Amino acid sequence: MQHFWNPEIRQLSPYTPGEQPKVANLVKLNTNESPYPPAPGVLQAIKDTTDEGLRLYPDPNATQLKQALADYYQLDAAQVFVGNGSDEVLAHAFQGLLKHPGVALRFPDISYSFYPVYCGLYGITPSTVPLNDALAIDPADYQGDSGPIILPNPNAPTGRLLSLAEITKLLELNPSYVVIVDEAYIDFGGASATKLIDRYPNLLVTQTFSKSRALAGLRLGMAFGQAHLIEALERVKNSFNSYPVDRLAMAAGIASLHEDDYFVESCRKVMATRQTLTDFLENQGFEVLPSYANFVFCRHPEHQANELAQALRDRAIIVRYFDKPRIDQYLRISIGSEEENQRLCQALSEILG
Repeated sequence: MQHFWNPEIRQLSPYTPGEQPKVANLVKLNTNESPYPPAPGVLQAIKDTTDEGLRLYPDPNATQLKQALADYYQLDAAQVFVGNGSDEVLAHAFQGLLKHPGVALRFPDISYSFYPVYCGLYGITPSTVPLNDALAIDPADYQGDSGPIILPNPNAPTGRLLSLAEITKLLELNPSYVVIVDEAYIDFGGASATKLIDRYPNLLVTQTFSKSRALAGLRLGMAFGQAHLIEALERVKNSFNSYPVDRLAMAAGIASLHEDDYFVESCRKVMATRQTLTDFLENQGFEVLPSYANFVFCRHPEHQANELAQALRDRAIIVRYFDKPRIDQYLRISIGSEEENQRLCQALSEILG
């Protein structure tokens, strides 16, 4: 019955999220979720907001949440945008800032796989820029000022990080178009490009509460940029859904920003476990890319990645395998709790013999 469809929809290749299997005693290391719960104050804020006020629409401007984010990042509230997860924020940015007739959008060839999906959905011409031989982004490959740019920092699925100096170079090489820095994983060892916003009118930074703040189940994302960029996102949002963030998500987001000690400690534990896992994998013969995210990207010269993934699955441990050119011998392994990490290491020791 596809003849009822918009013909353009038939051409789309939808994004495939990491699977969420219902398996008892599963060690789930495939979707980069936090291994730790939200801060206690966040859970209490959600409970406190679960009252008769839910019969009312939320604040369409998310005023208190925007102000809390502005205070946290030392920005003005007019430089903050919020939405239902960073994917929705990115969708508005694709429509409002990245679509230019006859101009291609540039992003890495190995990167977040939602970018080409949004290009197809919004009729944007994609132009992929290959990572270098070390699977790293080289800002020099983006010179030419020929179109907008979007890239994750740290990159996904590689975990490699660009410094603020490299982001600055990227911005200065491309002053005529928007450059979006997608910082879903920035809290695990990187420096946020939000520090550059006042200097660069073409910079938009996106972030999420899903990873480091353990709120993937609520869907809350944000963008930061100069007011003229934020206004474009607001125009798209208010032409699509003027009430994007619900009361519970706003309360949780504000509370999370007030629980900084808990947030910092959770990130510290993830980074410590990441180092422990990296050391183990390297001792087992894996090549592990330097990661500043809550996952590692690795390969073993003597074992097929898909076979390793299946052997782990047989032991109720799931990791992410990408059957794509250049990375089909790599596994992306999310950083779990210390106990999950121990179980992973024990399983790999058995598999590798």
